[in-house]
Amino acid sequence: MNKLITLSLSAAICMFPSTASAMHIMEGFLPVQDSFFWMVAAAPFLLYGIREINHLVKGHPERKLLLGLAGAFIFVLSALKIPSVTGSCSHPTGVGLAAVLFGPAVSSVLSVIVLLFQALLLAHGGITTLGANTFSMGIAGAFIAWSLYHLVLRVSGSEKIALFCAATAGDIATYVVTAGQLAWAFPDPIGGFFASFLKFSGIFIFTQIPLAISEGLLSVVIYNTLQRYADQGLLSLWVIKPEKNHNV
Repeated sequence: MNKLITLSLSAAICMFPSTASAMHIMEGFLPVQDSFFWMVAAAPFLLYGIREINHLVKGHPERKLLLGLAGAFIFVLSALKIPSVTGSCSHPTGVGLAAVLFGPAVSSVLSVIVLLFQALLLAHGGITTLGANTFSMGIAGAFIAWSLYHLVLRVSGSEKIALFCAATAGDIATYVVTAGQLAWAFPDPIGGFFASFLKFSGIFIFTQIPLAISEGLLSVVIYNTLQRYADQGLLSLWVIKPEKNHNV
């Protein structure tokens, strides 16, 4: 498992650039009412996710290491960023793999922990924008990834294809929501929300699509390594089933 952690960190660092002036939506960038709204919107998902983690840890304490690995994967990938629109930036998220392994509710809690540490220790993101960043990355991105994983798995029967699609879509969904959050806070004087959304998403798309594809590929690499070094623990997770069941 130590080899697995080293591989994930090294691969992530090698695949993505690491310099930018900000990350997520930066501290103080959103109006007060928007910051409060997103904190309230994220709260029910986080409370449910905390309950799910408690059940997971109590029922299967051996999964703590895998849970920690999923959190570390989110931390490393979301800390690797490139410049984008003012007040934010582009970066992979890592939530797709966590959502597939443990479900979107658990992934949302891992995301808020990561975002809090980055805000306090790395000055990336912020406390006032914690709710907005959690909602876009840890909730919207995770739920889209989890839903698409099961849809593609049902159609294709391949875990790897499903995981690639899930991680890629979860990353893109995060920035679609982020563009919506920024457009809501700063509507265009003439075209309003929709025109502002097109501007923000149009800037994000050039950086985020290649990042999303790269994250999808890296997630499959990590998943393959998990199967090799932690096969029994992985297959025991309720969201992952043995390959033979997919062909039924």
